[in-house]
Amino acid sequence: MISVVIAVYKGSKHIEEQIMSILPQLKNEDEIIVSDDRPGGITERIVKRIAAEDSRVIWVEGKNKGSVANIVNALRHCKGEIIYFAQHKDVWLPDKVKRVNEAFSEGADLVLHNAYITDELLNITEYSLFEKISAKRGVLGNIGKNSYYIPCIAIRRKMLKKIMPIPRNVPDVGQWIGLICEIYGKVKLVDIPLIYCRVSSKNKLSFERELKTDAKGAGTLIKKLYKRVFFGN
Repeated sequence: MISVVIAVYKGSKHIEEQIMSILPQLKNEDEIIVSDDRPGGITERIVKRIAAEDSRVIWVEGKNKGSVANIVNALRHCKGEIIYFAQHKDVWLPDKVKRVNEAFSEGADLVLHNAYITDELLNITEYSLFEKISAKRGVLGNIGKNSYYIPCIAIRRKMLKKIMPIPRNVPDVGQWIGLICEIYGKVKLVDIPLIYCRVSSKNKLSFERELKTDAKGAGTLIKKLYKRVFFGN
């Protein structure tokens, strides 16, 4: 069973397009968990309308405690043995699940795949996220920078035992997940773009911040990893 988790806040503009790009790739037993950190708005109405027509889509109320807590909330509701992460603004390419599942069949515990970077209208501006960020495996190489962009990640459920709880002050959740899986599991990179990663002028800065870690953030990350590995907290 596959679970797709979408942690969203004010995502009404693109959420339906994203869900509709995912559903054709899922089996009847799979699910999409949408954790809405601003319930009562347009996003909730859109997701519930889709859910009324397709029971694989499940809306859950967020805790309004920030992005990390919202991702955790989505994870706590999912049931799948394979967990995909998605962002409301992106669009999946039709063979994403097939390609990623092939990597899992080879023994991976985390799969990181490439992406096209696009503008607001899905016009491709860069043909390889991997090339842009010099994506690679390894713990040390992903402390000051981050290859583990969360919409391009899928994990085995068993890795949650090591990933959780996610520290609130880590620089990036995807980076934390990736590094924990580097330490405790087998990571596989798939150098094929499998999503359109929509980067508008409004979210360009936040997108860039997710891929770089300043000295303070790197220091925090190292401390949190040390505590998790040696003390389990």
